[in-house]
Amino acid sequence: MATGILLLADTHVPKRARTLSEDVWTAVDAADLVIHAGDWVEAALLDELEARATRLVGVFGNNDGPELRRRLPEITRVTVDGVRFAVIHETGAAAGRDARADDAFPDDDVLVFGHSHIPWDTLTARGLRLLNPGSPTDRRRQPRCTMMTLVVDDGAVRNVTLVNVDR
Repeated sequence: MATGILLLADTHVPKRARTLSEDVWTAVDAADLVIHAGDWVEAALLDELEARATRLVGVFGNNDGPELRRRLPEITRVTVDGVRFAVIHETGAAAGRDARADDAFPDDDVLVFGHSHIPWDTLTARGLRLLNPGSPTDRRRQPRCTMMTLVVDDGAVRNVTLVNVDR
């Protein structure tokens, strides 16, 4: 059975937005799994997502304080239909990211990360899929706020889609 996954990162609530937009909440409601790659900013959003998401996996980011760091790990892993996901907030500079990720995550199939607010979808030399959903609240130098959806079906990642978010 296919598993619909929503990727979020860098929500920065309430600093960059008071709350997530209806586009994001609709995607949360539709997803079988929500993965958040850090920079929540306040634990209230974690509480909201825990209450609303069917299943939530997340890590803390560099803008997350003591409560979020107490409740969330720096790195986490989840396996969905045989696909091994790792989640971390920061991966460092774009230059050399592929090699660093291959070295740091040798047993994983997909690495979900955030921090840059720049959407990213590449494969490393060994085939690790690197995914950054951007930010649904703070586009920085990007043309739009974004999130990402994908489906895991029969042990494969399918339909990776960068979704523009209206704020």
